[in-house]
Amino acid sequence: QMQLVESGGGLVQPGGSLRLSCAASGSIFSIYAMNWYRQPPGKQREKVAIITTGGITNYADSVKGRFTISRDNAKNTVSLQMNSLKPEDTAVYYCQGTSPQYGELWGQGTQVTVSS
Repeated sequence: QMQLVESGGGLVQPGGSLRLSCAASGSIFSIYAMNWYRQPPGKQREKVAIITTGGITNYADSVKGRFTISRDNAKNTVSLQMNSLKPEDTAVYYCQGTSPQYGELWGQGTQVTVSS
């Protein structure tokens, strides 16, 4: 079974930056779309960003211009660079992808807290 493991979360002040990483235990080359989701406290999980194997990206309106998703198929990693963080970005962030071989994959999540 393939696994996704997120890292890089933490506590940051408003206006600060964090870089989240998602490491896959197997190849992500065949996973067409890799996604970052987040779940704020007391709210539903929402998609934040998506990147395809061809490098096409899309973002939720709330993070456009501040977040950047990237993937390295050779290293089997997906990253989310988060700049100009706001308190409303506070959430557990999850990496997700659907593998043709293993089906839907989710990481365990990493907590991001934006607070002064």
